[in-house]
Amino acid sequence: MCTLQLIWLAIVQGLTEFLPVSSSGHLILFAEFTDFPDQGIAVDIALHIGSLFAVLIYFHKTIWQMICGVCKNKLLPNFSDDGNRLAYLIAIASVPALIAGFMLRNYGMEWLRNPKIIGWTILLYGLLLYAADRYGKVTRKMTDLKIKDALFIGLAQCLALIPGTSRSGVTITMARFLGVDRSEAAKFSMLLSVLTIAAAGALECFRLFRRGNPTEILWAADAALYSFMASFLVIFVMLKWLQKATYLPFVVYRVVLGIALILYSYEIF
Repeated sequence: MCTLQLIWLAIVQGLTEFLPVSSSGHLILFAEFTDFPDQGIAVDIALHIGSLFAVLIYFHKTIWQMICGVCKNKLLPNFSDDGNRLAYLIAIASVPALIAGFMLRNYGMEWLRNPKIIGWTILLYGLLLYAADRYGKVTRKMTDLKIKDALFIGLAQCLALIPGTSRSGVTITMARFLGVDRSEAAKFSMLLSVLTIAAAGALECFRLFRRGNPTEILWAADAALYSFMASFLVIFVMLKWLQKATYLPFVVYRVVLGIALILYSYEIF
C-alpha cells in the first residue's frame, strides 16, 4: 500500500463519514473501481479513528460538558444536568451497535464487502432518508430526546454494520423521523460515533499490535492522520450547510450511485 492510496482513502473517508452517503461503502468501492488493492478492514477502521479525533476536537466543549456532568454526579444518571443527560443518552444509544458490531466482527464481515449489497443499501436507505427529511418535523433539539428516542437511534445504528447503509445516514434518518432538527440530528449522530468507533478502534489496534507487523501499523497511523484532517473540514462545512439546507442533494447522490452500482453489479451495462 502506498502513501497516495492512503491520502485518497482519507479524502474519501473525510467526505463521506459525516455526510449521509456511507463511508464504508465508498471505501470498499474505491478499491473496486481503481487499480489500488483493497485496503482491508484494519485500514478502514484506522480511517474511522481519524474521523473520531476530528469529532473529539470539534465538539470538545460539548464532550467536556458531558464528562463534567457524569463526574459531578458520581457516574449516576441525573437528567436534570444537561451534560450528564446527553452523556447517558449517547451511552444508551451506543449499546446496541457495540453488541452487534462485536458479534459481527468476530463471525466474519468480509462477505459484506460486495458491490451488490452496497448498491442496494445506498439506494434504499437514501430513499428512506428522503422520506424522513421530507415528512419529519423539525421541532426537537438534542435536549428534547428521551431514553426511548436514544434506543431507537441506537438500534438504527446497528444497520450501519452493513456497508452502504451509512452510520450517519441511518442515525440521522431515525432522528428526523423522531422530529429532530436537521442540524441537531447531525450533531447527535456525530457524537454517537465516538463510543462505537472508539470500541472498534481499540479492538483493531489490539489485533494490529498482536500481529506485530510494523508496516501495517504505520499504514494505519498514516491513514488515521490524513482522515482526521479531511474529517474536521467536512464537519465544519456540513453543520454550516444544514443551518439553511436539506438532505436532498445527498439523497439524489445516493439514488444515482445506488442505481449505477446495481446495474454494474448485475452486469446490466
